[in-house]
Amino acid sequence: MELIILLVIAAYVISYRRNDGENVYKFFAGQVNTAYEKYAPYSFRVVREKAKELGQEYSAKKYATQVFIFAGFAGVVAYLYFFSIIWAIIYASIAVSFIPYLAYLRLHRVYSEYIFEQVQIYTTNVIMEFNTTQSFVKSLEGVRDSGVLEDPILSDVKKMIEMSYTNGTIDQSIAYMNNKYPFYIVKNMNQLFLQITKEGARDSGESLENMLLDIDSLVEGVYRDRIDRANFHKKFVQYGLMLYFLVLTMIFLLGADTYARMSEELLVQLLLHAIIIVNSYFLITGEKYYNENVGAE
Repeated sequence: MELIILLVIAAYVISYRRNDGENVYKFFAGQVNTAYEKYAPYSFRVVREKAKELGQEYSAKKYATQVFIFAGFAGVVAYLYFFSIIWAIIYASIAVSFIPYLAYLRLHRVYSEYIFEQVQIYTTNVIMEFNTTQSFVKSLEGVRDSGVLEDPILSDVKKMIEMSYTNGTIDQSIAYMNNKYPFYIVKNMNQLFLQITKEGARDSGESLENMLLDIDSLVEGVYRDRIDRANFHKKFVQYGLMLYFLVLTMIFLLGADTYARMSEELLVQLLLHAIIIVNSYFLITGEKYYNENVGAE
């Protein structure tokens, strides 16, 4: 273990000497960014770029702050459990390595919420345009030209219009949109327009008005759910972090010297590692659920 630490220090010194006058942090950050641009999935690149446009991407300073907080917290916890600087360094490194994954989850949540907002704008404005044009394709064109939509949904609406004119029917364009955005408000609205187009526009006003009310109710419910889930998430994280410090109770009850001797035993060490791993899995699973299930449906 000491050899690994020495190798890391040696790599740091060599990189510093090879980059005269260059900040070592910037050097490593540049290398990581280059690797990311080369190997990151295209879909995640899109998500990240959109998050930057929305002002939701963390700055380098915020990520650096996360590194210090994660490393500091994990190091303190590991030292309390094992009274070992080596284990404190190991767990601090592991905690820092999870920061990109947590950023991935957070950015996907931001992107999912953005997509839902765009879907709500798309459905509401198409219905309102249809009340004037009485044509689904003309309604799509009106929404396209109104400037209320942004990519990627704006590009998909353009594709729907193109498909409708190419095929002479709206069936394929509706199937495309339903598959791309499987929200039930999209499917219900598209199905209603498909029926209106095939069966005629008689008495469609009331159905469209009811659908607008349903969309408004859904959006209200989603935003209320987001507030409730954000409050619960904050309490969940606080509770999860406090679980790590239950070891302080054992140290208080047994005494620091007795606990230190016990922590040197193999069976006790395995048990302590298991406690940390289970607590960490509990927190990460909760984070995954919070960020992936945005409450849009």
